Amino acid sequence: MTGQGAAVPLRLRSGVVLGIASVIGALMLAWPLLLEVDPAASGRVDPPFLFLALLPVILAVVLAELSEGGMDARVLAILGVLSAVNAVLRLVSAGTAGLELVFFLLILGGRVFGAGFGFVLGCTSLFASALMTAGVGPWLPFQMLVAAWVGMGAGLLPRRVRGRRELVMLVGYGVLSAYLYGLLMNLQGWPFIAGVQVPGQDSSELSYAPGAPVLENLHHFLLYTVLTSTGGWDTGRAITNALAIALLGPAVLTTLRRAARRAHIVRAEPTPAATAR
Repeated sequence: MTGQGAAVPLRLRSGVVLGIASVIGALMLAWPLLLEVDPAASGRVDPPFLFLALLPVILAVVLAELSEGGMDARVLAILGVLSAVNAVLRLVSAGTAGLELVFFLLILGGRVFGAGFGFVLGCTSLFASALMTAGVGPWLPFQMLVAAWVGMGAGLLPRRVRGRRELVMLVGYGVLSAYLYGLLMNLQGWPFIAGVQVPGQDSSELSYAPGAPVLENLHHFLLYTVLTSTGGWDTGRAITNALAIALLGPAVLTTLRRAARRAHIVRAEPTPAATAR
């Protein structure tokens, strides 16, 4: 949902800023595939800290731009409530074995209130939950950015889909976003966990190879992700998303849409019964 009818309207300028920030964020996430370094002397690889330090600044600029687009007191109130609920959900689920409840409400919130709201909700939810769980670290800006993409993507799903088809679509998106979240978060930290290949020393096929062709490193990274994340954390997250959306989705969507109509944030949307007719 963009323009009129969205909780946080995405005007042309906001959309451009959001697009540029997303491209820059994607480049920062993919630094292991793009950065050419020689670890032979030190035996280690350091990320481009100067550029990584810019990510919080970029997120702040985007949030400020989206706020200027029409985030009034009613939107802020709903945003605060959903962010607080998400923070509590993440605290109680704690991500053990991929059981993370924070994403299902993020997806439903983005679906109802639009892409701009979903982006902001992803940032604020992960930031608030990090404060509650003592999870503040260099990984936090990346978590906020990728979660923001998850919320924004939910807001960009086709608006005319309703009823059971909408629920199936959201379940499918919840599963897909669970795996993509894990993939992107693995990418920025992969060299530190899997290790670095140093010339003349034995190394794993999962290790980061500085200076190697992009396709070779990409192959190593995908093996690393499949063996360490896909079958465990990511699948657990996907199952959690699917079950939460399938079981709680109808009631939560109804509640959020009712709140949106009462606050006059979004236009009234057709009910599933009306759509079926």
